[in-house]
Amino acid sequence: MSIKRTVLGLAVAGGFALPAAAQPIPVGHLMDNSGATSDVGVPYGQGVADALAWVNATRNGVNGRRLNVLGFDYGYQAPRAVAQYQAWVNRERVVAIQGWGTADTEALVRFVTRDRIPYISASYSAALTDAAGRSGRQGVEAAPFNFFYGPSYSDALRGMLQWAKQDWERRGQQGRPRYVHMGANHPYPNSPKEAGETLARELGFEVLPAIQFALTPGDYTAQCLTLRNQGAHYAYLGNTAGSNISVLRACQTAGVQVQFLGNVWGMDENAMKAAGTAANGVVFPVRTAVVWGQDAPGMQTVRQISRQSDQAGTAYRPVHYLAGVCSAMLMVEAMETAAQNGGEVSGPRIRDGFYARQNWVPRGLEGVCVPVTYTADDHRGTMRVALYRAVVTGDTAQGSVADLMRAGTMRIEPVATIELERRRDWLGW
Repeated sequence: MSIKRTVLGLAVAGGFALPAAAQPIPVGHLMDNSGATSDVGVPYGQGVADALAWVNATRNGVNGRRLNVLGFDYGYQAPRAVAQYQAWVNRERVVAIQGWGTADTEALVRFVTRDRIPYISASYSAALTDAAGRSGRQGVEAAPFNFFYGPSYSDALRGMLQWAKQDWERRGQQGRPRYVHMGANHPYPNSPKEAGETLARELGFEVLPAIQFALTPGDYTAQCLTLRNQGAHYAYLGNTAGSNISVLRACQTAGVQVQFLGNVWGMDENAMKAAGTAANGVVFPVRTAVVWGQDAPGMQTVRQISRQSDQAGTAYRPVHYLAGVCSAMLMVEAMETAAQNGGEVSGPRIRDGFYARQNWVPRGLEGVCVPVTYTADDHRGTMRVALYRAVVTGDTAQGSVADLMRAGTMRIEPVATIELERRRDWLGW
């Protein structure tokens, strides 16, 4: 090693040689790779990680400063997330965080507001959308530094219920359709429960008593028998895919005839393979404008990003991976806005970067990421709910997801796109 490089290395280690404008930008990345939601946490987290690695590799980071991405698998345990947040803020001085779950994201709202750290989570809890705290809803506080990509859990469910009402009428069914909420007694599946049941009643549904099942896989025959005995027509699955698979299989065995509505984390290509024909017909929201294998101008960029962890370029990326890419790239562009004209890449400036554009699609991802708009009062990035149907026509035990999708044994079909009204009384709820 040359003397020059040695001195530079020692200087950097001492923390005094590199000017602030050249130092890496510390960013937190909270992941669930091992906990109760890891079935969907792994592909989403990989999308975030690959996108940020690609930014370093192809753009030299943000304004010439590489991103120092600090990944942490918290196993879906909210106390561990809070402890790690404190370490990131006090020790690493992170300026933004890519987060994950509802319980931990909601527990951190006051912290990120106090510390002015933009927190871009994979929780789509509507409580996070009331940026200015003006909804007046009990338990909902101002969340000016919380963002997420996609419709809230509540709005996605509202879109599915509007579709369900149309579906009921289109099939010429008589009487009132019966709706039931299913999921664990946990902040994540409970997040849209009241909003969904309220709209269901407004639309003329009979709302049945909720049915609980755990976030982990298990024997849910009893829940399926309850579902059948209640005579439900439409059932919302509020958990992630892992436990939903158990419900779908049990209900198929029990001969339950119901239209399942999956939440955004409740169904994907991996779950379709695992559940087999039990997943056939599930309707669920997709955050991006396309899924893997479809054509869009931005898919070339996504495939380049994917090669960060799949050099051969042969991996099939499920819907959650693409959403992770979009979430990460929105944060990157907000950081780039903060850095313009020599600006400091700080939390408040990054937050303001989220307000700098309307109908915002990260460059290079046209046709992949759905346009979003955030304002200082309203962090509902989109009111667009794109619904797809899982179609499984045969045995999924043999072959990879890519093979099954290629053969047409599995496919994801577009069903409808619901454009919700941006109702003021729905903000934060």
